Amino acid sequence: MFANIGPWQLLIILVIVLAIFGTKRLRSLGSDLGSAVKGFRSAMNEAEETKEQIGDSSQDADFDNTPAEEPRKEKDA
Repeated sequence: MFANIGPWQLLIILVIVLAIFGTKRLRSLGSDLGSAVKGFRSAMNEAEETKEQIGDSSQDADFDNTPAEEPRKEKDA
């Protein structure tokens, strides 16, 4: 679909986009997009670190001695 787009066509598209949006809006849009990508990457790295910390150290619960199985102490009245 986009295989036939050459450098001149891309230049014309860039000029049209600059004329419509202006340089300030494109600059702010680029910085917003960059900060969003940076935040996403840091969140992914944080999730990986948390996953590694939790991964091996977690153990299953021990249900061998539950309160229902313990003998009840009867009160002397």
